[in-house]
Amino acid sequence: MKAAVIYEHGGAGSIQFESNFPDPKPAADEVVVKVGAASLNYHDVFTRNGMPGITVPLPVIMGLDFAGEIVEVGSAVTEWQVGDRVLIDPSDRKTFGGVIGEARHGGLAEYCAVPDHHLVRMPDDVTYEEAASLPVAYGTAYRMMVTIGKIQAGERVLILGASGGVGTCCVQLAKLAGAEVIAAASSQDKLDKLAALGADHLVDYKQHDFMKWVFEKFGKPHRRLYEKGVDVAVNFTGGDTWVKSLRTLHRGGRVLTCGATAGYDPKEDLRFVWSYELQILGSNGWARDDLHTLLDLVRQKKLKPTIDKTFQLTEVNQAFAQLEDRLVFGKVIVKP
Repeated sequence: MKAAVIYEHGGAGSIQFESNFPDPKPAADEVVVKVGAASLNYHDVFTRNGMPGITVPLPVIMGLDFAGEIVEVGSAVTEWQVGDRVLIDPSDRKTFGGVIGEARHGGLAEYCAVPDHHLVRMPDDVTYEEAASLPVAYGTAYRMMVTIGKIQAGERVLILGASGGVGTCCVQLAKLAGAEVIAAASSQDKLDKLAALGADHLVDYKQHDFMKWVFEKFGKPHRRLYEKGVDVAVNFTGGDTWVKSLRTLHRGGRVLTCGATAGYDPKEDLRFVWSYELQILGSNGWARDDLHTLLDLVRQKKLKPTIDKTFQLTEVNQAFAQLEDRLVFGKVIVKP
């Protein structure tokens, strides 16, 4: 089969395309899925590069997020059959043995053997491309915004990194909740697309200091007042944006985070946190029910996964380059 394989950890361009990689055979509790579409995440970049403390069995086929059709079932599989359309939940919720696409072969291939406890049934009117966009980015966004963050109608929500996979979902979920959305991105083109998703206010953070922009537009928060600034700041970049995002919040405001792509150890004055009674809410991953909810929202046309570009498997290194160079709006799809 065709597959995108890493034989050793490396940087850009290090993924090897194989046209004759061995076809997978299902164990008793596994099915073989013919991949319809896969989507890329920064987690895949970290797997390719190598992560301290995480051992990846090499060679490995990456690709956490993918969807397809079952073409073979193992002898002990009873709830699934050939022809079923499935989304793969990459998280191992049974043995906690690591994620698909890292601890074992993933979806950047024509076929993938998957333990049956990873399978999620797909509605007929959701495409493979839409489904493959969901678990890591949209599942994470849903848990952060809805399950943990409890975004409410009328709240003013600042979303940093709004143009990526997680960010575009955050914008849509906040609008579904009835919030007023401030979306920050790095170019006018991305901001125009965020406006089309429903963002109410747009900030080019390369042209404007987003903290000062919030102060000028909505007033500078005061520790005695439950007003001005924003109610919620969504920050999964960390780094030098972290403290500034805290300072956009009025007293009692909350910051939602699910990552720290720009740095995990910013310097912070804790007196500001307690004197403003700020709530710092972390979110990690997603629950299986979140995926069912997201699939239903997509089926009802209430949520539309934002897909920027689609690549063939032979173009996998170009697809990763688009992601790493931040040239995409939303998700990158790879098809075998």
